[in-house]
Amino acid sequence: MKLGSLKEGGRDGTLVVVNRELSWAAKATGIAPTLQAALDDWSNAAPRLNALYDQLNAGQAAGAFPLDMDALAAPLPRAYEFVDGSAYLPHVERVRRARGAEVPESFYVDPLMYQATSAGFLAPRDPVVVPSEDYGIDLEAEVIVITDDVPMAVTSEQAAAHIQLIGLINDVSLRGLIPAELAKGFGFLQSKPRSALSPVFVTPDELGDVWRDDKLHLPMRTWINGVWFGEAECGVDMQFNFAQLVAHAAKTRPLTAGTIVGSGTIANEDTSKGASCLAEQRTVETLRDGKPSTPFLKYGDTIRIDVTDASGASIFGAIEQRIAPLSR
Repeated sequence: MKLGSLKEGGRDGTLVVVNRELSWAAKATGIAPTLQAALDDWSNAAPRLNALYDQLNAGQAAGAFPLDMDALAAPLPRAYEFVDGSAYLPHVERVRRARGAEVPESFYVDPLMYQATSAGFLAPRDPVVVPSEDYGIDLEAEVIVITDDVPMAVTSEQAAAHIQLIGLINDVSLRGLIPAELAKGFGFLQSKPRSALSPVFVTPDELGDVWRDDKLHLPMRTWINGVWFGEAECGVDMQFNFAQLVAHAAKTRPLTAGTIVGSGTIANEDTSKGASCLAEQRTVETLRDGKPSTPFLKYGDTIRIDVTDASGASIFGAIEQRIAPLSR
């Protein structure tokens, strides 16, 4: 099934079930007022939501209405936790090679992960507001999973059963602020503003055989200002699958229902498929030409992030955003 949230009903939105073609929706408030409430009681809410989804696809859902993407908030307008990995090591390897550094052996057996901001997520059509273009504005197209309650110290095999929803994220980065922050040895803060989520999240069964081995086996398509930028394969070169990432996050603490776990920027060894972030493209250019030629995003630039099925239909809905200045 596919789930989203309307921009109404308070900070956490109003839960809606969305049909397979992303054209119709029905409020699910008789089951759960918000997606977070549904995740808190997932074993009871999920079967009822799925029944409503079947009715909606059959054209039999009471109160169904045409879906307006601009009316959608992020499916989870705010989450208890967002932890983001860096599971695509070709990206890490290239970045380090460009500055003459080796990849530590531990990176191949122990996932990279950091605690990201989750107090608020941008809707899929909201602008990305940044105080200055000089901050080095970048997109990062990623896959995310959303869990139910995950016990502490689960194995990766156990963690797989706790993945309940899958979606996309534009994990915005401010590249100009990252070096100084990391030099302090205490991680990201100002360089990682709010990210945007895809219009809907979907259950693993909805994806069929393109969700296997706890990975999404489809290309991540990105455009900047309407021009193709990349279509890196999500299921290729992923060193750690999502079950392993969830287990890593839960090693010393339980994860609360509604926790978001990110894959990190999608990147392949084969650079002919383009990139999923500007930093990746600039690194490829530096290794090839000695310096980067692709600029970071400027005010007025637009981005589009989407994953489509074999017929070309969008699965999660596209993230479509414009870069905008802060209005003081």
